[in-house]
Amino acid sequence: MTAPAPARSANDSGHSIAFNLGAIALIVAVAGLGFAYAIDAAGRAHPDASAPVTRTLGGKQLTIPASWLREDAERSEGFAKQVEIGLILPLGPEAAPREIDVTLLPRSRVRPSSSLLDGVYLHQFMPEQLTGPPGLIGKPLVATEGYANETVWYDAINASPFVTKCIAPVADGQSSRCIRTVYLGPGIAAVYSFDEDVLGNWRQFDATLGATLRQIGAL
Repeated sequence: MTAPAPARSANDSGHSIAFNLGAIALIVAVAGLGFAYAIDAAGRAHPDASAPVTRTLGGKQLTIPASWLREDAERSEGFAKQVEIGLILPLGPEAAPREIDVTLLPRSRVRPSSSLLDGVYLHQFMPEQLTGPPGLIGKPLVATEGYANETVWYDAINASPFVTKCIAPVADGQSSRCIRTVYLGPGIAAVYSFDEDVLGNWRQFDATLGATLRQIGAL
């Protein structure tokens, strides 16, 4: 005959319950620690988009909202050879939002578009003149030296004219893309890249970009 199992005392039951509760608490603590590490790692991989990033370019210190920077790699602080920014501004038809890509770099690396008009583009103009945004003259460039399918739009009245070069789209359904280079504050230049329909607001273009870049210390 099998001997009956000894009865468990209340003390034994209490120890068992305490042990189980302790084990559960340990598991919860370990899980919580792992979750905290995961949050910390995610924060390092994806910095706060609202936090400003300080970069030094052309001898000037720029304080840039991280959400403006086009690449995660740009979000590290310190000296920079150039800074890539993406801005959404009301420069499309009827003030529609348009993305303006901005590359900030030292002046020594580029020539402003207004200088290129007389020094380079003028010698590459084809005879015909295009109709476009009021106040701008459009001149196609000869299809040599890499200028095929490119058009220069410029203001012929002002002493320091608005000048940009636009490249025809490579595929149907895409917009022509325009490039404009300007000098900003001491030591810094900006290269703007934007869709051609922004040219309808060319008179407001520099003032709008200037006011925005002044916020980060580029002007």
